[in-house]
Amino acid sequence: MSDTERDTGRTADTPCPAATGDEGGDPACWLDRVCEVCGRIEDRADGGRDGCRFCAEEAAGRADAESARTGSPEAASGRERAPGSASGQGSAPGAAGPEAAAAPPPSARRRDRDADGRARNARPRDGLGRPLPYGAPGVARQPEGVVRTPDATLTEAQRLLDAGMPFHAHEVLEDAWKTAPDPERALWRGLAQLAVGLTHAARANATGAVTLLDRGAAALTPYADTAPYGIDVAALTTWAHDLTARLRGAPADPVPAAGSAPRLRA
Repeated sequence: MSDTERDTGRTADTPCPAATGDEGGDPACWLDRVCEVCGRIEDRADGGRDGCRFCAEEAAGRADAESARTGSPEAASGRERAPGSASGQGSAPGAAGPEAAAAPPPSARRRDRDADGRARNARPRDGLGRPLPYGAPGVARQPEGVVRTPDATLTEAQRLLDAGMPFHAHEVLEDAWKTAPDPERALWRGLAQLAVGLTHAARANATGAVTLLDRGAAALTPYADTAPYGIDVAALTTWAHDLTARLRGAPADPVPAAGSAPRLRA
């Protein structure tokens, strides 16, 4: 994805909105837009750089309820800050020090880039794609921008899914989405979203998983009659619906990534 595409927040043809700040890469995965506290996905064009709006709304609701209970207007004026809020993490209202005031906005931070100068998050990641601190040992990511045939893409993605690495499988499917002809873009978008849904499920983020699985299944549905490249659309949508039902029943339990992996082709 070009810097222009990323900076304009293009969403019509992208699997998911582009990452913001210094989170280079991952335009198709939503992984950088999921709140670590509530698990919900930020759809706003700015990627939620000022904090999770869902957590902010819930905090405001709690403050309003407290104000109504106590009759104190200060309770509402001193609403809790949402996790990750740009207005001051963990500090009392109006008590942000000079360090907070001087902190640069996310958009002003230096963006990581790969050897070819393309924006890509350089932080190491674990086997499920979770960012680790810089300098920590991590699991190697898939090379970006590899052009594969559809058959090679599906074979490599299936290998990674079977190995319990759905995050890495999504990177392979994302490469296919980037180079696919227009009639197939939604197909590869849907497959990438299913891989990310499984990633969230394995991370015990049921909310994010259900959202991505539902979106991925919806993207694949129009291809059910043609089954391009032998992709088993009917089985994949059934798998997605079954997994979402399972997650709604036990939202706190992570699913085994390898043991829950779908079959991409019949």
